[in-house]
Amino acid sequence: MHVSLYVSDIKATTDFYATFFNQKASKIKQGYAKFELEAPGLIISFVENAERVQSNFGHLGFQVESKEAMLAQLETAKKQGIVSLEEMGTACCYAIQDKFWVTDPDGVQWEIYYFHEDSEFNDPQYAIADASACCTSQTAESTTPMKPNRKLSDLNKKEPSCEPGSGCC
Repeated sequence: MHVSLYVSDIKATTDFYATFFNQKASKIKQGYAKFELEAPGLIISFVENAERVQSNFGHLGFQVESKEAMLAQLETAKKQGIVSLEEMGTACCYAIQDKFWVTDPDGVQWEIYYFHEDSEFNDPQYAIADASACCTSQTAESTTPMKPNRKLSDLNKKEPSCEPGSGCC
């Protein structure tokens, strides 16, 4: 798989991804950097062009083979100080998952997740564009930077929550 993203600051991006991927870029040129990962197989390049950076396109992610692999990557990312959110036992994309998120210098969100099983429930925060339209707190919006190591369970402590089949969303 190959992905190419526009970025506003090639140095900040290269530094972030060297930390996140735990390897140096395979190619760096003026306004350009490329990383080639073997496991998982990914070639990702970055082109510095601040005018073409797009927000809210969605997110990118890696599925790992075991909960232990996800937890090991989470521990490494915590030591590097790049974890923006942890979600354990969440219902996302109609699947029960354990995951964590990192966010690059231009706001591109990455999830590293372990898939437990399919689910008939999808957390409403993943299904709607405007988090205020339902039961999730405003702090759940992807445009709001998360404090490191904040857990999903912290988001709605004083807010009502949706139950599967409740019709609130």
